[in-house]
Amino acid sequence: MLTRLYIKFVVAVLQMEETKESSVYKGVAERLTLGITRILENMPGVVDVRFAEREPAEKRSLLSWEQKNTCILPEDLRDFYLTTDGFTLTWNVKLDNECVPLGCMMINSVARLCPLLKPVSLFSLPNAPSLADLDWEESSTGSGLEHAPAVPHFDARSRIFELDSCGGNGKVCLVYKNCTPGVVAQKSEIWFLDRSLCWHFLTATFTSYYRLMITHLGLPEWQYAFTPYGPSPHAKQWASLYQPLTFSYELNLTDPAGDSFINRLDPTKAFKGKSKAPAPKKKQSTQSGSGGIAKSQGNMGRHSGAKR
Repeated sequence: MLTRLYIKFVVAVLQMEETKESSVYKGVAERLTLGITRILENMPGVVDVRFAEREPAEKRSLLSWEQKNTCILPEDLRDFYLTTDGFTLTWNVKLDNECVPLGCMMINSVARLCPLLKPVSLFSLPNAPSLADLDWEESSTGSGLEHAPAVPHFDARSRIFELDSCGGNGKVCLVYKNCTPGVVAQKSEIWFLDRSLCWHFLTATFTSYYRLMITHLGLPEWQYAFTPYGPSPHAKQWASLYQPLTFSYELNLTDPAGDSFINRLDPTKAFKGKSKAPAPKKKQSTQSGSGGIAKSQGNMGRHSGAKR
């Protein structure tokens, strides 16, 4: 009897500990996602919202990364990795009884925060093409971008690390500019490299980029809202259904002609029955009436002349 009571007591204690751990995890996940999971779950058609739980990164792995790449991680990114070693949140939509993957928010772990430019192999040809061949000096004054930040380079002047592969639609990168070989780089920015290998500035800090990623719900090609040409028509359709939680997104996602792609159809006006207005009666002017009388009198005169 005592043994059974003891077993029940142990089971109850374990269940309480599991409940406590799950509540603590939910609190951490809620703070990490800024409550976006609850917002997504309440959206129409959204199903299977998944947030991948990850352990915090160890301090020695961060120090090892900094020594290996001769860069100092920004303070906000370091705190992020000490909370969770990477970030993955995905959600699907239900279309015709089929779940379609749509949203994806991702930040690579420390182990996958790899340089974008691979070191040159000893076995490569001396004149083999590389991304450094794409660098050219372009004056910002000629293009009307006097206050635009300097574009990163693919050579040794910049150190570039991939934060998110964007599902093959580009790369979000942690960029250190104005680097000197052998000198530790400290100042970093967040840039977007599109599929045409053109750079687009996103934010100056990791915290600002993290908020952008959350507020744009991880929609496909949301980073292209910060490019001159914007997302593809397919991505614009999804953005019109699940409007991002930002004020400036609606102004950015417009075509060059200034026409917004967001559907502003008002069903009460579009499908309202139209009543046919009665045709207005034509009023004959006095001039036309006197002309008609004179014409009829002339015709009568001609007929009487013919009889004579």
